[in-house]
Amino acid sequence: MKTASLLVLGCLVAACDGAYANGYSGYAASGTEITQIASSDILTGPDGMTLYTFDRDAAGVSKCYGDCATAWPPYVAASGDAAPAAGFTAIERRDGTLQWAKDGEPLYFWVGDTRPGDVTGDGVGGVWHIAR
Repeated sequence: MKTASLLVLGCLVAACDGAYANGYSGYAASGTEITQIASSDILTGPDGMTLYTFDRDAAGVSKCYGDCATAWPPYVAASGDAAPAAGFTAIERRDGTLQWAKDGEPLYFWVGDTRPGDVTGDGVGGVWHIAR
């Protein structure tokens, strides 16, 4: 079972590499809470799930769509939400959805993380990193 799970995750990562420019609408739930774990300086969403950044994004611009956004759901913001912490802004995605960014870097969750505190997405494909 572990091998099958790793194979599926590997396929998602591979798909992300080639499909990050396609559209996707199944984003992660929005929220205005954020937790900064002092001992490791990791940013998490409202449910304690680790947030990530993507090297291929430009400042204030997400380039993760399609299969990429399936594997790496954007941390969405609702219109009128207060910034969860200093340095956070809501950026607009191609489809008009708002996504939280920290210091201009769009933020994402990783489907491979199943419990609060998991950090299995760090370093995936050499382009995904824990948001700090």
